[in-house]
Amino acid sequence: MMRVIVNGALGRMGGILVNLIEGSEDACVAAAADSRSGGGAVLNRLEDFAGEADVLIDFSAHTSAPGLLAYARARSLPAVIATTGHDEGEKAAIRAAAEQIPVFWSANMSMGIAFLAQTAKKAAALFPDADIEIVEAHHDRKADAPSGTALLLADAIREARPDAVNVPGRTGYGVRKKNDIGISSLRLGNLAGTHEIIIATDTQSITLRHDVYDRALFAEGAMDAARFLVGKPAGLYDMGDLVK
Repeated sequence: MMRVIVNGALGRMGGILVNLIEGSEDACVAAAADSRSGGGAVLNRLEDFAGEADVLIDFSAHTSAPGLLAYARARSLPAVIATTGHDEGEKAAIRAAAEQIPVFWSANMSMGIAFLAQTAKKAAALFPDADIEIVEAHHDRKADAPSGTALLLADAIREARPDAVNVPGRTGYGVRKKNDIGISSLRLGNLAGTHEIIIATDTQSITLRHDVYDRALFAEGAMDAARFLVGKPAGLYDMGDLVK
């Protein structure tokens, strides 16, 4: 039985994750924590839990990364980072932690997105002169733009096109450059997440698209990541490792 610490348990995704774990046959909630907790079953501070656990999953906020990773390092716990929008200091903290413990870090916890990234990379290599644009749409409460997933997809494309440059929120006057990866962000309603990659030459175009119908998808992906991570050596892992 995999014992899971859930950080950010009072958030939308944290709540979905807790319910998923409680309904599973191979995992249980070792502890639930959230800085918004006023007491009770959900701890206000992650550091207040010193019981047995096998893995930590974070669905809180990107700003929590340094603190929760310090906790994970002190306890030699594998950590799944399921938040997005990290600044450079937080990214550095994630990479530093991965030198001591196994850390799974992905801007999107969907197997489908991992497949989409691999496919986009292959298409970019197959059509080296094509124009490439990414369009992403999320609910109106999402704060970061472009989405972490859009940047993940752009990173995959740049593996095939090292000279490519992200151009988020195209505006102003002037034609696109051949090495541009345009990224457009839409924020409206209660959309769970759509990512579309358009690859166009003068004679044809290919559209690759992934739609999320239920946010439970991300909790399922985080659990897949946790199962994968337990028993792994220290290192930085992502969805690409999971789908290999």
